[in-house]
Amino acid sequence: MDAREAALRRAHDHAVRWLASLSDRPVPARASVDEIVRALGDALPEGPGVPADVVDLLAEACEPGLTAFPGGRFYGFVVGGTEPAALAADWLVSAWDQNCVMRAASPAYAAAETVAGAWLLDLLGLPDGSAVGFTTGATMANFTCLAAARDAVLRRTGWNVVRDGLAGGPAVRVIAGADRHMAVDLALRYLGLGGPELVRADDQGRIDPVALRQVLAAGGHRPTLVVLQAGDIHSGAFDPFPEAIRAAREADAWVHVDGAFGLWAAASPTYAHLAAGCAGADSWATDAHKTLNVPYDCGLAIVRDPGALRAAMGQRGDYLIQHEQGDPVDKVPELSRRGRAFPVWAALRSLGRSGVADLVDRLCGHARAFAAGIAAIDGATVLNDVVFTQVCAAFGDDDAQTDRVLTRLLAEGTVWISGSTWHGRRVMRVSVSNWSTTDDDVRRALGAIRRASTDA
Repeated sequence: MDAREAALRRAHDHAVRWLASLSDRPVPARASVDEIVRALGDALPEGPGVPADVVDLLAEACEPGLTAFPGGRFYGFVVGGTEPAALAADWLVSAWDQNCVMRAASPAYAAAETVAGAWLLDLLGLPDGSAVGFTTGATMANFTCLAAARDAVLRRTGWNVVRDGLAGGPAVRVIAGADRHMAVDLALRYLGLGGPELVRADDQGRIDPVALRQVLAAGGHRPTLVVLQAGDIHSGAFDPFPEAIRAAREADAWVHVDGAFGLWAAASPTYAHLAAGCAGADSWATDAHKTLNVPYDCGLAIVRDPGALRAAMGQRGDYLIQHEQGDPVDKVPELSRRGRAFPVWAALRSLGRSGVADLVDRLCGHARAFAAGIAAIDGATVLNDVVFTQVCAAFGDDDAQTDRVLTRLLAEGTVWISGSTWHGRRVMRVSVSNWSTTDDDVRRALGAIRRASTDA
């Protein structure tokens, strides 16, 4: 116990120093992979070391190579920080080291998953009684939901995919908007369904419901999945759910919503209109480690019909002690996994309904401030309608100018804002996702952008 306690104390001290540095340190890492490899050591030691000393070496070797993702000045990807109660709960997850497969194995985990799941459904306005599975992230949440969807639409035709696989069965048709996220395509590839049929989207990435209806009608009566999105990765736009879901229902299609960061709009009275009608779908995927700001890794797979999810994901083994009301193992692909529901419960309990709404509102407010500040810079153009947490901008008349601004911005280190290509044009993409971002952080970021655009 002495060795373990000493190692934990060292880890705590390093963690506190790291978190305290976030407000002032440059956001990009300062050391290369090769430099950190040398510091960590390339030869495996012949004998054991002192645990506390190992922790010191790890922290000191890696610190120069850490990116300040948890700080308020990282806007490069749609990644949140870690809300305080969720961070502390995640430390307990490692200390408790629970096997989260069955109710019988860890009643505490099963209880936390039950309560957090119910709170999430309430907060997001999704149907009571839906199943909530805790996955690694939105990619696996999409995979999980679409697995339930694939199996369910095949069962309607009389085909048992669990017993017979896909070969020889009816072809499953998947339809998605042209601007869907790549995670959808990846999940479909994992599921053996291939790429989706694409429906045109408008200039903000919203699926065209008239075109969707036409594509559905052209395919005849086949087992069909329709994938919609809450929050375009570039514009933040939301698909028109009422019209799109109505068209899908008329074609007897399963409707899935990829809402990795945007599904949380439903938790805010100010932004809930963006997700209006979304609850009429059959399944939803989102990330808790994005807008809710819990630690990696934590995705959420939500399926209206718990039986459909259990049929796709449930596992049976003679050695498992299975409960008549179901177990966590019935809702996600993994047997071995972290107790992800504990930090989610802690974040929700700490923030409460109004706190989550305020979090969403603040993130959106910062995005609007970014848009206004960038638009005021000579030669800069904001390209999207800023409806949620995403801002896309370009500088000058050619892609090279935008790339020069991005290069200078990263070299300075005040912020991390990355580039992308949208509608064939290079853009600066600002993603506001961190609970700790302040008005001052945004002002500092805008100052850095102005300097980079002037120097470029």
